[in-house]
Amino acid sequence: MPAKGKHRRPKSSPLTRRLVAAGTGGAALALPMIGATTAQAAPNVAPAVTAKAGAVTYAVVAGDSLSSIAREHGVSGGWKKLYEDNRKAVGADPSLIRPGLTLTIGAKAAVVRTAAAPERADRSAERKAAPVAAKAATYPDNLDGWIREALDVMATHGIPGSYEGIHRNIMRESSGNPFAINNWDINAVNGTPSKGLLQVIAPTFEAYHVPGTSTDLYDPVANITAACNYAADRYGSIDNVNGPY
Repeated sequence: MPAKGKHRRPKSSPLTRRLVAAGTGGAALALPMIGATTAQAAPNVAPAVTAKAGAVTYAVVAGDSLSSIAREHGVSGGWKKLYEDNRKAVGADPSLIRPGLTLTIGAKAAVVRTAAAPERADRSAERKAAPVAAKAATYPDNLDGWIREALDVMATHGIPGSYEGIHRNIMRESSGNPFAINNWDINAVNGTPSKGLLQVIAPTFEAYHVPGTSTDLYDPVANITAACNYAADRYGSIDNVNGPY
């Protein structure tokens, strides 16, 4: 609750100037509806109001009472609520408040709002900031798994091709054997035999190798992706290949 700059001052009424001794020091204290005052030596200074952690701290001055403070600061529940929140500071008698005593206004309500809300906000921010970890894809170590993994790699690089087109060409070229090698065609005669699932020669593999895959020509996924990359460049897609290429 915001602090107000206006505070009550003791009136000249004889009733408010009556002193009630408290302890041995002589700070004069009034009933909540009458007002706080001091011995003649106590200075009549303006009250100090400080905002702290969502609440307001208020320094009592002569002429103050719990009721007047509660009224001026709009304390819900009046002086009784103010006393309840500051019972330890005030003591057993709510009618005795001495000048200089620091009261906290709205402390309990502030604790609930300032302690819980930021925590909820922080956790909400963490939930939004922290991305959900994508579960790594796993593929079986067989022809089906090799083709599916190759298709995922191709998708990230924009290389066209379908499962059916890849599978059809693999069965024609190697019957699904990743270590197949052709040692009798013209490529073999020239010293660059066709190898792997899609029978790729080394120069073609090197030219169309897809980043992130193995550099081993016999690696099934690397062989498929390089062959499909080459087919896309020359034929538009491995799907358009229906014979030796």
